[in-house]
Amino acid sequence: MKIRIYNARILPMTEEKAGHFQIVEGEIQIIEDKIAYVGSSEIAPSGCGSTGKEQSASGADDKWDREIDAQGNLILPGFKNAHTHSGMTFLRSYADDLPLLDWLNKQVFPMEAKLTPEDVYLFSKLAVLEYLTSGITANFDMYLTPDTMAQASKDLGFRTVICGAVNDFVQSVPEMEKWYKTYNQFDPLISYQLGFHAEYTTSKPILEDIAALAKDLKTPVYMHNSESCSETEQCIDRTGMTPTAYLDSLGMFAHGGGGFHCIHMTEEDLEIFKERGLYVVTNPASNMKLASGIPPLTKMLQMGIPVAIGTDGPASNNCLDMFREMFLVTGLAKLKEKDAAVVDAKEVLYMAAVQGARAIGLADCDSLAPGKQADLIMIDLHQPNMQPLNNLTKNIVYSGSKQNVVMTMIAGKILYEKGEFYVNCNRRQPAVRGQHAV
Repeated sequence: MKIRIYNARILPMTEEKAGHFQIVEGEIQIIEDKIAYVGSSEIAPSGCGSTGKEQSASGADDKWDREIDAQGNLILPGFKNAHTHSGMTFLRSYADDLPLLDWLNKQVFPMEAKLTPEDVYLFSKLAVLEYLTSGITANFDMYLTPDTMAQASKDLGFRTVICGAVNDFVQSVPEMEKWYKTYNQFDPLISYQLGFHAEYTTSKPILEDIAALAKDLKTPVYMHNSESCSETEQCIDRTGMTPTAYLDSLGMFAHGGGGFHCIHMTEEDLEIFKERGLYVVTNPASNMKLASGIPPLTKMLQMGIPVAIGTDGPASNNCLDMFREMFLVTGLAKLKEKDAAVVDAKEVLYMAAVQGARAIGLADCDSLAPGKQADLIMIDLHQPNMQPLNNLTKNIVYSGSKQNVVMTMIAGKILYEKGEFYVNCNRRQPAVRGQHAV
């Protein structure tokens, strides 16, 4: 597909730090799965050929497959859900109002034991549809059956990075090595990173094997880290160290990686994250609902630790809404520090789009620039909640909602537009409309 979107406000987010984002007024041109041009319409290529001329090398007219009038709406990089469990949609509102460990051990784990791969496939597809409505163009999905997760995303045209979920009960290190080699060559939309559930569910021999594999493959490792106070205290009782320090002592972070949640972090933990170049993936809605706590984001940012945002799974959140997450990231940080100035909206938007991409190995999806993947969203600025346009960044983070997402594009394909889903089919034939299921 060759698509031109004009009369648009564009937030490329090409800055290396959040800083002051520059708004471009003009158009963006997409050829196949990549961005070809971002800038003023006055100097834009007039055709869609690589030369910018009206005719292709064959002499035939090189026309756009579609030209979209953005009507002054905003285009920006899609949000990246840097930690989720898509298949857990089946547990939405099933086991609420419980502390984390009771929630896991008494409700979640017993129900998960009944799941089939086909179940995970279908529930993952349901999650993907919800991601699209929230402007999420990629996820970092940690769950039980990578095969069906990968197939669900491929079938819907969604971009997924699968995270290993090894622990004492499911998956294994040899399986993870096989999946790493398989899914990093499976499909352009699918990739795989090493990971395990958490320190408290994974025995030392398995952790040592994971660390050895990461060193052999020269690749990062990801895990749940210091999510609850009891988790951290129990690790100290067992090992004399916090989860971060213990895993570091095993050589787990030789090639980087990251931790999900990272709430109960010591100064030593933060220094390890900084020294190893590890990403923190914060999950504010889940952490608040499970009363797990509020991470020291202000301190992390001051130290230069990169932070991304995840929703966690629909069993603990319960919705997969990046707008709610962004608001809570800054709102909870302000509450924790008793300082309304900390964690500015522009920093949060940077976490959701740019840092999220980099955290999960999608550097070619982090911004809107020629040669980057055409993973983008359009925000309706004409809705009442976005008016007046005093500050676009603050509007998105503080007053934006899913209702403002009018288009979600992944790899140059429009998968969601004006309330309709265009998944794995011709754009003019929506696969799903309204409440219809996958």
